[in-house]
Amino acid sequence: MMKEIMRFQVVCLLLVLLSATVFLKNVKDRYEKFIKQHIYENMTADKCDAEMQKRKISILPNGKCKPTNTFVRANNKTVKSICEGKGERYGEMTKSLQRFDIVVCRLKPRAKKPPKCQYSGTKISQKKIIIKCENGYPVHYDGDIDHSEN
Repeated sequence: MMKEIMRFQVVCLLLVLLSATVFLKNVKDRYEKFIKQHIYENMTADKCDAEMQKRKISILPNGKCKPTNTFVRANNKTVKSICEGKGERYGEMTKSLQRFDIVVCRLKPRAKKPPKCQYSGTKISQKKIIIKCENGYPVHYDGDIDHSEN
C-alpha cells in the first residue's frame, strides 16, 4: 500500500513538472513571437515595408494583410526589464516606466491584398509602452501612451 502511494506521488510530481515545462515553453514561444513582431532597436520609418516582409508578419492567419504593426526601438533586454520590475501595473497589462521611440507601420490604402501588402511608417518619439507580461516575459504589445498621459 505504501509503495502505491509513493508511486502515485511520484507520478503526480512528474505531471506537475511536465505541465510547468510545457507552460514555460509556451510563454517563451510567445516571447519569441513578440520579439519578432515588435522589437527592432534600429527600426526607421522607411524600413516598414521591408521589415514586415522580411519578418513574415504582414499576412494574418486569416489571409488578410495586417493593418498596423508597432516596432519598439529598443533591445530585447530593455523591453523584457519592464516585466522584471521596470514597469507598473496598468489594468491587466504592464506600463513601462521609461519612454521609448516607436515606429508604427500602417498598411498603404491601395495595397490591401496579399501578397502585395505594402507599408508606410511613422516614427513617434518618447512614448510609454503597454505590454502583457507572463512569467517575466513580454508576450503581447497592447499600445502606447502619449506625453499627456502618465
